[in-house]
Amino acid sequence: MSVPAFIDVTEEDQAAELRAYLKSKGAEISEENSEGGLHIDLAQIIEACDVCLREDDKDIESVMNSIVSLLLILESDKQEALIESLCEKLVKFREGERPSLRLQILSNLFHGMDKNAPVRYTVYCGLIRVATACNAIQYIPTDLDQVRKWISCWNLSTDKKHTLLRLLYEALVDCKKSSEHPNKLSDAAAKVMVELLGSYTEDNASQARVDAHRCIVRALKDPKTFLLDHLLSLKPVKFLEGELIHDLLTIFVSAKLSSYLRFYQNNKDFIDSLGLSHDQNMAKMRLLTFMGMAVESKEISFDTIQQELQIGADDVEAFVIDAVKTKMVYCKIDQTPKKVIISHSTHRTFGKQQWQQLYDTLNAWKQNLNKVKSSLYSISDA
Repeated sequence: MSVPAFIDVTEEDQAAELRAYLKSKGAEISEENSEGGLHIDLAQIIEACDVCLREDDKDIESVMNSIVSLLLILESDKQEALIESLCEKLVKFREGERPSLRLQILSNLFHGMDKNAPVRYTVYCGLIRVATACNAIQYIPTDLDQVRKWISCWNLSTDKKHTLLRLLYEALVDCKKSSEHPNKLSDAAAKVMVELLGSYTEDNASQARVDAHRCIVRALKDPKTFLLDHLLSLKPVKFLEGELIHDLLTIFVSAKLSSYLRFYQNNKDFIDSLGLSHDQNMAKMRLLTFMGMAVESKEISFDTIQQELQIGADDVEAFVIDAVKTKMVYCKIDQTPKKVIISHSTHRTFGKQQWQQLYDTLNAWKQNLNKVKSSLYSISDA
């Protein structure tokens, strides 16, 4: 990607133009190029470019893009330190000022570099930080599949991988608060956090204790997140076994409402300390309990629903309607015998037994198709 800014001149003349411009704005820099080469000139120009960011005129973007264009033609071994220096300037410069300009410059730099260049990691982290500061995360690439590819291409160390994923997660969470599509960002943040926790091993799982705790609380608090069994397989979450937070997660994964109520009675202060709403927990546990009941039985009486979910007779129909709206359960109400007929329910956990059931169902479907095929051949021959 080319990022031209000034007229078509040599790199040395372009550096001299930049020096003269910065000098005219009050920067402490010589107008004469150094004798150490272009990378030395760029180091001095980047050091002095703060004055350019303070200005409010039409030349600023051209000046900054000129610096970027010179950076991009440097040998890779001379780029890294200078790119890190420029990124630090753009990220830290009066955090609330000129965010769109700083974002544009970083974007030009990021997309202008070789896609496999490891130093793109530094630029991408800078992009995330500036985008977070101005609630503009939607304007930078955050697709998790793409981020995975970059992590692989850049050959990041474990620490850098964790830093990037954690930074991206926090950006998605922060920008969700003022976004027009908070659910979309919330879902993206959840996927990034699971990716982060999944990258830990048994040897370093203890380092992700805070992240694992935060991930569980976020999942429990999200009114649209019902399937949580995948969290139990994450190494950092396993590290929390024996603690109250892990016990609470286990209840939401596979236990009934009655188990939650016992836990709440014994640990009310703990629930409050997590910032969780008991009423919201009750609503989610009622649905999860109903999902479990629907998997085990195709017909459930109103009396059973009242007893298991601890709701009044007048609330059963409203509850069933709300349950169907979540698309976790498909059913209909039979008013005469006062029962609910289940057509399908999502499994709260999906283990070996569920895989076997899926295999049996697909196998039966295959056999039925073969029978239909044989029948059609028989008709055709006749």
